[in-house]
Amino acid sequence: MKKIAAIDIGSNAVRMLICYIIPSGKEYIFQKNSYLRLPLRLGEDSFSNGIISEDKIKTLSEALISFKYMMKVHNVEEYQVYATSALRESLNSSNVISKVKKATGLKINLITGLKEAKIIAKGNTLSKLDYNKTYLYVDVGGGSTEYSILKKGENKKSKSFKFGTVRLLNKLDVSHTKNEIASWLTSNIDFKDKIKLFATGGNISKIQSISGTKNGKPISYISVKDLLNKMIECDFKERMIKFNLNPDRADVIIPALEIFILTMESAKANKMFIPKTGLVDGMIKETFFERNGNKLNP
Repeated sequence: MKKIAAIDIGSNAVRMLICYIIPSGKEYIFQKNSYLRLPLRLGEDSFSNGIISEDKIKTLSEALISFKYMMKVHNVEEYQVYATSALRESLNSSNVISKVKKATGLKINLITGLKEAKIIAKGNTLSKLDYNKTYLYVDVGGGSTEYSILKKGENKKSKSFKFGTVRLLNKLDVSHTKNEIASWLTSNIDFKDKIKLFATGGNISKIQSISGTKNGKPISYISVKDLLNKMIECDFKERMIKFNLNPDRADVIIPALEIFILTMESAKANKMFIPKTGLVDGMIKETFFERNGNKLNP
């Protein structure tokens, strides 16, 4: 059984997923073996100052070295390293990539927001699409939010917006982007259909747990709205204690809730399903199928 790793260098955290690839007849099963997340917050530098600091470059290099050792222990045969909006928008991105390559031996590949959205959708591909249903995926990250719309018989529509949790924490003016998101969703969704909304990203599993929603069950709009109101009433420390949140989650979870609410209202969806997959899951599939001469189904 082959093992493949995917490393996602995001605006809020760096993540690595290692998967077994198990042949099963004419198909393949992607079984998660190990997952690690480190909250580096590259977006704090990139969105505020326009560059990634030397301290962050050093920390990123050390994180990737630890990932490299883990891949060796796990006998990983293939891997991919992608970086998204924080590094993509940094003015010194080329310098960061060069220094990290020298320190770790790992090559970082910058991907566009559109490619990010498409890879996330690959990780969440539905085996069966029903007629008269529109499937909407939203992935909320630290620097950007990605959307994909799937409907049987139509081409997939994907869009990335510079509208993420770390960006909102830095109080950047994103009011125009908020309007763009609402406009894009209302323009591309057929509201005659039943809308099925799937939410991914670092915050949604925690939101589901805090709301008391059982695994496999959708989280309602009322639950999301109610949770936001409760969290706003707490200061940072109270939020950590009351909702059992780590420091790197206690601040970004509020803008994440706001983005999910914006999405649900724009899409006229009263509930969200949580498939618990994201960019790294799509990267695993992309890496396996592209390097083994197969095509990933759309």
